[in-house]
Amino acid sequence: MSYEELLTQTALANEQVIVMTAENRALVRNLPGILGKRFIDTGITEQTMIGAAAGLALRGRTPVVHALAAFLTMRAFEFVRTDVGIANLPVKLSSFIPGFLSDGNGPTHQAIEDISIMRGIPNVTVFAPADEDDLVKMLPQIWESKSPAYTRINTRKTTYIHEPFTPGKAEVISEGSDVTILTYGLLFEQALIAVEMLKSEGLSVGLINMRSLKPVDEQAILKASAQSKLVVTLEDHFLTGGLYTIVAEVLLKHRTTANVLPMALNEKWFRPALLPSVLEHEGFTGKQIAEKILGYQTAHNQPQILTPEFSE
Repeated sequence: MSYEELLTQTALANEQVIVMTAENRALVRNLPGILGKRFIDTGITEQTMIGAAAGLALRGRTPVVHALAAFLTMRAFEFVRTDVGIANLPVKLSSFIPGFLSDGNGPTHQAIEDISIMRGIPNVTVFAPADEDDLVKMLPQIWESKSPAYTRINTRKTTYIHEPFTPGKAEVISEGSDVTILTYGLLFEQALIAVEMLKSEGLSVGLINMRSLKPVDEQAILKASAQSKLVVTLEDHFLTGGLYTIVAEVLLKHRTTANVLPMALNEKWFRPALLPSVLEHEGFTGKQIAEKILGYQTAHNQPQILTPEFSE
């Protein structure tokens, strides 16, 4: 089932669902003719769309709103924070082309700080499906919730079949004693490749799909940190405020620590190109991920000269 098919099915079954867009119909091209007045295009006015969605939510509706991720999170930030977050209204934010999925676009259209921005708003939940199968398994519960929600929409098709979704729970793909990769969204595909390459080198490798970023599965993070010699956070997001920061917060909250290798964009936007070229140029292909992990392990597992201990 596709995103549009799921949304159509949901809206037809529940007349309180309103579909809105700020002139971004890529995900919902067929819905105007199906929903009639329950499809609203406000034009290139993300702030107006969020304000109107909040008004509809106050009247018992569930608006599912669509816009490019960069504009939905930044141009309309104050409206999401003030009209939706503070009021705790069930407005559902469908974020189009987040992270590396904005491949051909420059910095103005790249949403690589969106997780940080949205999770900082009280009451707003944050989700990042790994692919289309994950997406359609997650959205029914996200849309049924009475909380506002931000979802990184990812309609890429993969062969992986995901487990049923529970908000606040990560999807543990495998457990490993040497390395555990924590990731979300698009890079789940590349993580799968990296895992197989690392296993071929004789490593015990875990992989966790952190599909729910707020609420986050603290126990999954703590367990991986305790079981694995190395935890890798992998994300198409700035280093600040994303999964690496979330992991740090969880470890500090529970007064523990771990050996963590972050793979993220460190205060720079990515070079626009077709997606395969973006991944390779920025160092996020499965092969490059595996090589970085192996290189890190080699560099940090060198024999150390120990200072003898003296008893008094």
